[in-house]
Amino acid sequence: MSELPPCPKCDCPWTYEDATLLVCPECAHEWSPDAAANSEDAAGGKVWRDANGTELTDGDTVTVIKDLKIKGTSQVVKVGTKVKNIRLVDGDHDIDCRIDGVGQMGLKTEFVKRV
Repeated sequence: MSELPPCPKCDCPWTYEDATLLVCPECAHEWSPDAAANSEDAAGGKVWRDANGTELTDGDTVTVIKDLKIKGTSQVVKVGTKVKNIRLVDGDHDIDCRIDGVGQMGLKTEFVKRV
C-alpha cells in the first residue's frame, strides 16, 4: 500500500483516495494528487493560482468571480469587480489589495480570475 500525503489544509494524516482525488476526512478538503506536486515551483516557493488554475504574480489584475460579503458591514464586492495591482501573501488570505469604493481587503485566490 502506498503512503498518501497529509491534507494540505489541516495536515490530517488520514487522507484517502476517492476516484482520482484525495480526500481529508477531517476538513472535507479534496485535491488532485498532481496538485500537491504543482503547488510549489522549481525554486521551492509557493505558487498562487486563480480559480481557473492560472498562475498569479504580484502586480496582476484580477476579476472577482463571486459576490463577496464584507464581514462586519452590509457592503458586498460584486461579481466582475476588477482589482488592479494585487500583492500575494502567505496567511489566511492569499491576496492583499485595494478595491475602489471599499478600501484595503484580503481576498482568497479561489474567488478571483486573472484578466
